[in-house]
Amino acid sequence: MENQSSVSEFFLRGISDLPEQQHLLYGIFLCMYLVTLTGNVLIILAIASDPHLHTPMYFFLANLSLVDVGLTSCTVTKMLVNVQTRHPTISYTGCLTQMYFFLMFGDLDSFLLAVMAYDRYVAICRPLLYSTVMSPRACVLLLALCWLLTNLVALTHTLLMARLSFCVVGEIAHFFCDITPVLKLSCSSTRVNELTVFVLGGTVLVVPFLCIVISYIHIVSAILRVRTPGGGGKAFSTCSSHLCVVCVFYGTLFSAYLCPPSVASEEKSIAAAAVYTVVTPMLNPFIYSLRNKDMKGALKRLLGHRSFSF
Repeated sequence: MENQSSVSEFFLRGISDLPEQQHLLYGIFLCMYLVTLTGNVLIILAIASDPHLHTPMYFFLANLSLVDVGLTSCTVTKMLVNVQTRHPTISYTGCLTQMYFFLMFGDLDSFLLAVMAYDRYVAICRPLLYSTVMSPRACVLLLALCWLLTNLVALTHTLLMARLSFCVVGEIAHFFCDITPVLKLSCSSTRVNELTVFVLGGTVLVVPFLCIVISYIHIVSAILRVRTPGGGGKAFSTCSSHLCVVCVFYGTLFSAYLCPPSVASEEKSIAAAAVYTVVTPMLNPFIYSLRNKDMKGALKRLLGHRSFSF
């Protein structure tokens, strides 16, 4: 597909149009980015250094932390640079590159949450088959499939965007190159792109969510059948952290992309995008650490502290 664009760069609106808010927002987002980076890197190092955490659940959690770092880095760093340099632009090539990695990491988040829900389903509902179904080979294959599918989806959207014409240097009404704001700047037909967004985007968003819902329906059903005192609560405690992350992630994602036009606005879309690209990846390490004794112990040993509490 030949690139027909005559535009070499775009303007990025950023989080706010008000100049007096730029420095405050810069400080807030810089702090959140550093916390996100530190928290997720600590999760990865703690899991890698502790043999007790070399299980499927923590294997996928480490990959989720890696993806969260990528998701935040590919969106926030450019915004921080633009605010610092007071030059709110992004090159045409840089915009497509950012879009590709944002779509890939965003979809990977969704797929990994679905795989983690399936892991909990097998552990609780099929415990005798767990070591066979979630073998190391099966985990690697599941992870590879997630990376393959999300890369194909991201590549499809990016190549379709590359065939469009952009005749005027316009302002992207966002703080990064998301699909919908960029499509609005095109001076050629975007019908194929919009159809692809509806079909592929809807599938990538809804199918993992349905897998999570179905997994938890079976999990809750199995827990309700447990007659041992406290057994059900102990089984569900292994899912509580994951369920919290799912609610925050999909809540903001649906509010950003599935709101009706009468309710949605550019400001609301930007705010929702900021939550699932910055706030959610920042909160994930705290959610998993606060409610997980094994993770607390691993972090304590990693940091070498005599006392480690939240």
